[in-house]
Amino acid sequence: MNLRDNRPGLLLIDIQKGFLDDHYWGGKRNNRDAEKISGTILKKWRELDLPVFHIRHSSVNTKSRLHGSDPSFQFNEYVLPQEGEPVITKNVNSAFIGTDLKERIDQLGIHTLVIVGITTNHCVSTTTRMAGNFGYETYVISDATAAFDRVGINGEKYDAELIHLTALANLNEEFATVWDSERLLKEL
Repeated sequence: MNLRDNRPGLLLIDIQKGFLDDHYWGGKRNNRDAEKISGTILKKWRELDLPVFHIRHSSVNTKSRLHGSDPSFQFNEYVLPQEGEPVITKNVNSAFIGTDLKERIDQLGIHTLVIVGITTNHCVSTTTRMAGNFGYETYVISDATAAFDRVGINGEKYDAELIHLTALANLNEEFATVWDSERLLKEL
């Protein structure tokens, strides 16, 4: 049995133009191809007629790149929703909080979720943790996610790749299974 037989839902988390502005988010970003790889996965999902959920972050901070009034709020060109594909808007790190995402997933009888998006250590991680806790069989695709440099509590700088890999390590085999896109596409 392959993954496709489970009719997995694809969650595209916050793949918005605002995340192209490295400086705004604190410096260097890893995995510059995350959006493109997410687009390749989305294309395959559409070919297989599998369920897709576009999630976007709508910041309450009017100066944020992800505020609805900012042009960067828009989805990245690689993952533009098509007519009929649900777009779910959230205001916090989890796509399940303050939205009807869980109800939509459950109404479709989905038990398996595949998660891609930005950023690995924030909204991808929070949504993945909740998905795992809700009992969904959950997969995070490592090369279809990305993170930014972070400053630690004592002012030390942590590299984006380290943040990304640590976030994935914290999710793997507890809240989700972490695969890369090549493995995912083979399993479909």
